[in-house]
This record gives sequence, C-alpha cells and structure tokens, in this order.
Amino acid sequence: MTLEPGQDEKRMRLRYAGICRLCGAALSTGSDAIYERHSKSVRCVTCEAEPVALSDGVAGASARREHERRRDAREARIRTNYPKLGGLILALSEDPQSTRAWQGGAIGEEILAERLRDLPDSARVLHDRRIPGTRANIDHIVVTPAGVWVIDAKRYKGQRPALHVEGGLIRPRVETLRIGGRDKTKLVEGVRSQVERVSAALADTDVIVRGALCFVEADWPLIGGAFTVNDIDVLWPKLLLKRLAEVSDDVAATDVDSIHRRLAAVFPPA
Repeated sequence: MTLEPGQDEKRMRLRYAGICRLCGAALSTGSDAIYERHSKSVRCVTCEAEPVALSDGVAGASARREHERRRDAREARIRTNYPKLGGLILALSEDPQSTRAWQGGAIGEEILAERLRDLPDSARVLHDRRIPGTRANIDHIVVTPAGVWVIDAKRYKGQRPALHVEGGLIRPRVETLRIGGRDKTKLVEGVRSQVERVSAALADTDVIVRGALCFVEADWPLIGGAFTVNDIDVLWPKLLLKRLAEVSDDVAATDVDSIHRRLAAVFPPA
C-alpha cells in the first residue's frame, strides 16, 4: 500500500538500485521498496519498520580465530608426524611468522578498539566487519556527525612509518608508504579498496567516507610524523581520535544512527 503524501515513509518503485538499511539486501532498479524520508534510505517491503538488533562486532575476532586455527593445525601435524617427540618439539620451537602475524594483527585491533572507547557519544563504531563476496574484512568503521571513517589497525612495534615521494616536477608525483625502509604501499591500497566498498554502500547519501591507516606501538617522532598517502591518512591512535572528533561547519550533519545501522547490515561481523 502506498502511504499518503506527507507521511514519513512511502512505498515506491526504485528508479535506482539501493540497499535495504535493515537487512542489507540489494534492491534492484524497478523493484518495490519502502522509502524513509527521515533517513533518506530504503528498506525491503518485507522488512519490519522496527529495526532488528545488529552486533557492533568484536575487535580482532577473526584474526584471533585464524591464529588459533593455524596454531592448532601445526600442533596436530607435529604430534602426528612425531608421536614421541612432538611435545618436546613444540616446547622448543615457536609458530612461524606467518602464524604469529595473525596474533599481532588481533592485538593491534584490540588496542585501537580500546582507544576508540574514548570517542564522544555522538560517534558509533563497528569492529571486524566482513566484506561480502570476499575473504577480506574491515578492522573498524567509525560513523561520526562529520562522516564515516574506514580504519585499518596495524601493529609494527618499534618501526617508523614514513612517506616516500618520487617525481613531482618533470615526472608524475608518486607517493609510497615505507616501513623500516620497505615498500608497504599495498597497505594503503587495501584501505582505499575498503573505502570504495563503504562508499558504494552509501552511494545514495551525501556522507563523506575517509580512510586511515592507524599504527599502534610504532616509532613515531616527537614532532610531526603523520602524513597522507594517496588520500589515506597514516597516523597514530591519539591523533586519529582527534580527527574523528572534528566537526566541520560546512558539512551537513550525518544521521549517525541510520548510517551505523545500514553499514552494520551491509558489512556483518567477520
């Protein structure tokens, strides 16, 4: 049934594809949907008007599961191959770096999640979100009155992130991220891809989506240190919180609760 004009919502046939803000289902062009004027979003005709409970997620959960899976598989393999010496081998050796990296990643996400607790009540946070159709996940999504931040937490203990620039006058300017002298620009590209995914989920809104690489326990200099690589901010937790709390007067206020619900539905817990 089509609601009378002036009411907060109405049933309509979509001129453009959309995403249900409640269940995250894709709504194709020409399909029937409910348009909500207050949130400027759509939902399935079959979805109830009352929102369903959605989890904010647990930081580092998927990384910890992967670490435990690899650790347990290695232990089982060693005990099978060396029935008598398996326990001794495990006691005298450690997991390979490829396994320990998952544990370090989980710790980095957990450290940053703890810092994000200090955000104002006006912000909402989603942790460890799965990107549908891929094996990738987003560490943190923060919805603020000024827009949305897609954040990748990294734990490079004691190492210094640095911006490396080539060209700029005669040759095209090329920006790369270096950590310990090694090119780690692929981390930046990973966040850029995540920003594109979140932006696509909010394509029918005016919400600004930004991306950040946040390095915890890194060797940051006393003065300066933060920089931007290909539009992705590279910084530490304290500065990140400051950026997240900033509100610009020339940007329309974001409907935080509505955007939070939509992103929670589109990107479920990993």
